Amino acid sequence: MKKRLSEPLSIDDMARFAMYSKFHFSREFQRITGISPRRFLSALRIQEAKRLLLTTDMTVTEISSTVGYSSVGTFSSRFANSVGLSPSAYRKFGGFVRKVKSVRSVEVGGSVYGSVSAPVGADPGLIYLGLFPTRVPEGKPVSCIVLNHPGLFEMRDVPMGSWYLLGHSVPAAAHEALTDGQAVHVGSAGPLEIRPRAARDIDFRLREVSVLDPPVLMALQRVRSGGFTADLMKAAG
Repeated sequence: MKKRLSEPLSIDDMARFAMYSKFHFSREFQRITGISPRRFLSALRIQEAKRLLLTTDMTVTEISSTVGYSSVGTFSSRFANSVGLSPSAYRKFGGFVRKVKSVRSVEVGGSVYGSVSAPVGADPGLIYLGLFPTRVPEGKPVSCIVLNHPGLFEMRDVPMGSWYLLGHSVPAAAHEALTDGQAVHVGSAGPLEIRPRAARDIDFRLREVSVLDPPVLMALQRVRSGGFTADLMKAAG
């Protein structure tokens, strides 16, 4: 997928390359990665577009074509929905948003709490945790929090529903928006069924990212530039 982002790659093409039937390939891919091959390919295209916006002078139209979109309008719409900013705004603000906003809800929700751990010897830096409807960290989370080190966390007033808890961190000296070659750590838990006034206790473990992990698409806050502040320990929004 990564080598052919600009091509109209189909499920048949992928299955043929893997020497699987189309249906068996799709089923096994979803079982291993948590999402469909098409969804994974779309996420890779948006991830590459993010990198090109920050590291090249290519126009949005050129980038759109490079990552496999025949329509710049479709590309821009999908980019904004996944990242939280338009392609031009993402480039203008250096890959960051001013604030990660969670989805507003008037429902009486529950809470998610627990402890985050990282591999021995890891340098996880700041840790972002968010609750999402799928295994891809994109768009607005229903609740989110930033930790400055592994340890205890709590998310309150989480809307009712079924959510995935997804985590992401990069080394303390790294750029959150440019993670190629960095010792990125990720984690996931769920789906978590959230009911009114109920609490879920989660043992959340970070691990080194692998080629089978969907990329982080949503733009993050530039939290290091102003120093770590206490309000970042609370759910954003």
